[in-house]
Amino acid sequence: MKHVSLTTSATTATTFRHSSLFAVGTAVLGLASGASAAEAPVAGEKRLGTVTVEAAKQTAAQAAQAALDEIPGGTSLVTQAEVEKGRSATLEDTLAYQPGVYAQAAGGNDAIKISIRGSGANTSPGYFREGTKFLFDGLALTGPGGTPYELLDTQGLNYTEVLRGANAFEYGALSLGGAINFVTNSGLTAPGNRIKVEGGSFGWQKQTLSTGGVVGDGDYFVSVNNSRRDGYQDFTFTKAKGVVTNFGYRFNPKLETRLYVRYREEYHENSAPLTRAQIKHDSSKTTAAVRDARGDSTKRGSTWVGSKTTYTFDDDATLEAGLVYHNYPQILSRQSSVNPNYWDWRDINYSLKYSRHDQVFGLPSTTTVGWSSTEHIRSGVRTYRGDKDLGVLQKQVEYDGSFDHVFTLGNDLGLTDNLYLSSGLSAIEIKRDINVTFSDRANTSGLPDHYRYDEWKLAPRAGLRYYLTPDVQVFANASRSIDPPSSWSSSGSGVTSNYAKPLVPQSANTVEFGIRGKNAIFDGSLTLYKSWIKNELLNVEVLPATRTTAAVVSTSNATPTIHQGVEAGLTTRLWQGGNGDVLSWRQAYTLNDFHYRNDPLFSQNELPGLPKHVYQGELFYQYANGFYAGINVRAVSSTAVDYANTFYAPSYTLWGARFGYDDPGKKWQLYLDLKNLTDQNYVTAVLPTYNANGRDTASLYPGDGFGAFTGIAYNF
Repeated sequence: MKHVSLTTSATTATTFRHSSLFAVGTAVLGLASGASAAEAPVAGEKRLGTVTVEAAKQTAAQAAQAALDEIPGGTSLVTQAEVEKGRSATLEDTLAYQPGVYAQAAGGNDAIKISIRGSGANTSPGYFREGTKFLFDGLALTGPGGTPYELLDTQGLNYTEVLRGANAFEYGALSLGGAINFVTNSGLTAPGNRIKVEGGSFGWQKQTLSTGGVVGDGDYFVSVNNSRRDGYQDFTFTKAKGVVTNFGYRFNPKLETRLYVRYREEYHENSAPLTRAQIKHDSSKTTAAVRDARGDSTKRGSTWVGSKTTYTFDDDATLEAGLVYHNYPQILSRQSSVNPNYWDWRDINYSLKYSRHDQVFGLPSTTTVGWSSTEHIRSGVRTYRGDKDLGVLQKQVEYDGSFDHVFTLGNDLGLTDNLYLSSGLSAIEIKRDINVTFSDRANTSGLPDHYRYDEWKLAPRAGLRYYLTPDVQVFANASRSIDPPSSWSSSGSGVTSNYAKPLVPQSANTVEFGIRGKNAIFDGSLTLYKSWIKNELLNVEVLPATRTTAAVVSTSNATPTIHQGVEAGLTTRLWQGGNGDVLSWRQAYTLNDFHYRNDPLFSQNELPGLPKHVYQGELFYQYANGFYAGINVRAVSSTAVDYANTFYAPSYTLWGARFGYDDPGKKWQLYLDLKNLTDQNYVTAVLPTYNANGRDTASLYPGDGFGAFTGIAYNF
């Protein structure tokens, strides 16, 4: 820390704010012009004591938040330290209280449903995530096949960035939902050793051991964990173990590099969708079809290896190069007699970004040029006839060579001291290469067994932000998003006759307005957006699962749709004691209004998959000595289940509480997290159907009953 000593007199200054840069600058300028701090005071003046100003170094999370605040649109940041004041089992816990983000687990495993602004709204739990780009430390996890979920856990995280819609532009994310970037701890942000043990209801157990530090010009962070859960609903057992590493080295002040490795094994049984009557009677039970079929998922070992090297030029321009290898094989329904299959996925991802600061017509300007590529280098699926040794081939489909290439050019220009213009243009090349090399079914569709799609798309964006005060800004932007169909959805595990016609990319034009900032006791944001979508990629269950057949789910391009909504987040400091105790109220509200424009069959019906209203709130008391306590609520409106809007999942309200101790000396952490205090039966996600005709269909995934979870961590 740097210390600056200042001396002032009562006749020239009556107050001094430690945080005032203006006061610091005035004093420094006064000394520079010849005034001496050692001079004797003028007669009649009163000499005040010395004031020390300490400039603390900005943390990595604070620097990331400052960068997000310069984006004219909806963004937010979640620190993992705040998440770990309660249970941290899945991304449902990490992404709570994030407006516009829906993240709900079904069965307690990592295959949770995640949607931002309705992206992939009706993709059920258990499928690859679609409509949002996921990254680790700015390097892509998402590929042409979407995002596998086994690496979407909370291990080793420092903080998480959420960039909604086109606000993820600089990450090469063109999806309607934007991007989620998970930033890993390093030896600089998490030095020392840490052991954490957690446990709780439904047989949940988790053990984590990590170590980090600095050695010479390098640093390291290594985390290993192991977890298991017996499950709330029958046949929802899950277990996983993984390793996360982050190694950094600084060759000189201009050149540094980092190597990231993530490895994870996971096994889980699939939860069963139920009817409303079944959930009301006993939501912990499963269905006969799931009990007999015993559907499961085996991730034998997913490996993600990423490297990022940054070079800083003499004029402070930077060049960042990234390379990722991703290998994520999986076996689905291995214990089942119904359609077991093996997926072999291998991707290679590249990225390159150049950024520089200039003066354009005398105005401050920041320009970025980027290129990213995600490509299947070996990928495909083989399905079998039910042999537990996976020995009888039934179908084989290959997706090798499918890719997404994205080129971006962006600029941020300071028009005045308070007004900034952001502009950009992205070009994306989409290639899907699907080849059915074997099938035991005859192709009678007239469509070829080998389908190839290769096309360029453009996505412009422009935005403005205006600072009403240094801490409060209003913003607006307009953008286009492009969502290519995932490789596997273009042809699942059979011939391309799954669909009446080949899938094409989804596109959307979006406008967004909002305000965010801090003022006195308030800290929050409010965003309104509207997207006009063409060819939206929608999923629907065509045939439900039976004891002898798997469910049939189809993806197709829809007629024009609208996604619009409100995203509001506000933290209010209700009271602060003289000893440092603080009582705060955190709130997040999301309005999801997703519907057809004028569909020939469904008119302006609501799209199924997400509730229209979601509210989360927490009243939280933080003691200065490290103890804390809070009570929270989650209220969700009813959710359309079918496109005909004849069947809805019921609304619900859940209450919870958390208590804990966070040692000011950073040695110990302890928490108790209570979920669903009233033990309510509720629906956490739905499996969209075409037309339920008002019947109570088995399309509802039950949430957990009352649960108590605890954890203790020791740092040494």
